[in-house]
Amino acid sequence: MSDVLTTEFLDSAIRARLDAVHAEVVDMSGGCGQAFEVIIVSPKFTGKNVLMRHRLVNAALKSEIAAIHAFTQKDYTPEEWAKKSGQ
Repeated sequence: MSDVLTTEFLDSAIRARLDAVHAEVVDMSGGCGQAFEVIIVSPKFTGKNVLMRHRLVNAALKSEIAAIHAFTQKDYTPEEWAKKSGQ
């Protein structure tokens, strides 16, 4: 991992480590890689409440989250995402 996280690296890590079927990563820091807002859609979230989902993501991205200032996540199952996005 480089000193500055990129949206592409974080997107790839999320998809690989959490089996995400959809991920949206936005660098809220203006490109310096210190604040990210993410949406993660994964079947791994099925049957888990919000706290359990956040813990799962935090464990999967532990080293990346430790290297940045702010990390905001919204986690959905594929079914929840389909309803939310109107599919």
